[in-house]
Amino acid sequence: MSSESGDRSTAFVQSEATDPVRVLCISSHRGSLNNVRPEAAWIAGMPGVGIAMTVMTQEDSVCAEQMRAAGCEVIHFETGGKFNIRSIREIRRVLRDGGYQIVHMFNNKAIINGIIAATGLPVKIVTYRGQTGNIKRYDPSCYLTHLNPRVDCISCVSEAVRTDLLAQGIPAQKLVTIYKGHDIAWYDGIKKEDPGALGIPDDAFSIACVANNRPRKGVPVLIESTRHLPADSPVHIILVGNGMTSQAVRDLVATSPIAANFHLIDYRNNVLELVAGCDATVLPATKREGLPKTVVESMALGVTPIVTHTGGSPELVVDGECGLVVPPNDAPALAKAILRLSGNRAENAAMGKKARQRLATHFTLEQSIEGHRRLYESLVAADGFSPHSRQKTG
Repeated sequence: MSSESGDRSTAFVQSEATDPVRVLCISSHRGSLNNVRPEAAWIAGMPGVGIAMTVMTQEDSVCAEQMRAAGCEVIHFETGGKFNIRSIREIRRVLRDGGYQIVHMFNNKAIINGIIAATGLPVKIVTYRGQTGNIKRYDPSCYLTHLNPRVDCISCVSEAVRTDLLAQGIPAQKLVTIYKGHDIAWYDGIKKEDPGALGIPDDAFSIACVANNRPRKGVPVLIESTRHLPADSPVHIILVGNGMTSQAVRDLVATSPIAANFHLIDYRNNVLELVAGCDATVLPATKREGLPKTVVESMALGVTPIVTHTGGSPELVVDGECGLVVPPNDAPALAKAILRLSGNRAENAAMGKKARQRLATHFTLEQSIEGHRRLYESLVAADGFSPHSRQKTG
């Protein structure tokens, strides 16, 4: 292996002297065509700012053609499990043969296999962290991923994620916040679905809660909040996502005084149409959020979001201006926010418009592309790298 590393080191030095920065991204981009994938969009934008991008992902990825058309090389790759010998060998082969200066990895399987594959190679390692929590300095398993000393930088999806990692002893110079930027135009063709199709009256105030039903998403808190609403409340709540039609959820809903105003839907490919037709959205998360995609989508569609003060949600939503922010696990506060919006529909509509405007100006695709360009060039330019002096992009 030492001979192999020595031969390839020369190739790396020559590449740095004559070529643009060469980055290998390892990720998974499977998913519905109806789901916007901002990660793939900024990757596709990198060749336009002088970064040579190669992406190891599935050949049948819904984003492969988009990235190829933008000038990225796409290599078919299935990550496999953690410590997957086949994956490690394939990543190492690609790193050696391509002379990459940076490898950017987006999930734990890719990170574990990629770090091993990069052993002895002069390549900078960047990992992506998309949520708060679950990284603990006393947890040995975390040293296989983000806490591994081989990691040069962690790109954080929000300031909340960066702050959370700082608290675990990760040096500030190894952390940078780069928001996942969106293009409002992606949502312009979304057609509103009439809530009446679900049996919701025309004069009702419809609120969508889109999430996979995990404990941290706070669905029980949302259901509990309806106990603080008037019995004749016009509020109708749509729960949509994996697990939302489970018996456990049905049993909780049955305890609500407005149980008849709940509408339970499992996973849907066209959920954006449903959200676009609602008056507001709610994400009653209790912990461990990053930069919630459902909140971003709500804002892009001009639908007022109600969020909790967890993760990056307060970075997205300016309380009282483009949505409402309430404490987590606080059913009365959540009910108060619902009452405020449902009782003043003009204010609700104005907040929805401002939410869309905020997304269009503060969380843009261009900012995401520029943030990654600066990160990559900084890593290559100096060993004593400091990512933008910890400046967030967005």
